[in-house]
Amino acid sequence: MLNVVIIEDEIRSQETLKSLLTEFCDDVNVLGMAGNVRDAVALINKVRPELIFLDIELQTGTGFDVLNQIGERNFDVIFTTAFEQYAIKAIKFSSLDYLLKPIDIDELQEALEKARKRIDRQESSKQLSLLLKNMDERPNQRKKICLSTSEGLEFIDIENIRYCEANGSYTNFNIKPDVKLIVSKNLKEYESLLSDHSFMRVHNSFLINLHEVKKFVKSEGGYILMNDGTQIAISQSKRDEFMERMMSLS
Repeated sequence: MLNVVIIEDEIRSQETLKSLLTEFCDDVNVLGMAGNVRDAVALINKVRPELIFLDIELQTGTGFDVLNQIGERNFDVIFTTAFEQYAIKAIKFSSLDYLLKPIDIDELQEALEKARKRIDRQESSKQLSLLLKNMDERPNQRKKICLSTSEGLEFIDIENIRYCEANGSYTNFNIKPDVKLIVSKNLKEYESLLSDHSFMRVHNSFLINLHEVKKFVKSEGGYILMNDGTQIAISQSKRDEFMERMMSLS
């Protein structure tokens, strides 16, 4: 049995999720429910769940307030929210799951299956630590991203990513100093995550770190030369935006 708790700010939401888990999800045991930060922290410390369904917006704070007040985070988390919001990007950076309300049964079952795998591999604690670190908005706070590969999780400084290349439903990462990873999400997913961190999709196949550009070569139809010597194709429609982005780099 997978022991879970439900942290939701509304009683109706608590009961709805509990009913979905009971009716459609095998081997799930709901140990308790809470609706505010204080009660959530007390419940988690008391029952020690393996998995928490955690609402981002609570009656007296946020789900992140709950996590920050738990000493040992020896559990996995599936976040729940009614809104697409800034926190979703941080959750994706950590390779954790979230569910949008109203919760879809298939998405719930899929999220549970992935949570079980994270729990079996004992990966959740590191991912939660990364999430809370990335939520820190202090200036010059270095950001990391969690990349899921066939061998496990890799925690990578964003600034060390040279470029990403499309590989069907996968993405090839080229990382300093000499690391190559194949990650099981497509390039569009990483374009949405990294676009606020000086990355640009310059071609259907390439997302590049603009800080790793050495020069733009006009000959042979034009291409981008990266610091490591790699030549990156650039779409004609992206050239003006690319030059503007490069000129604006600090």
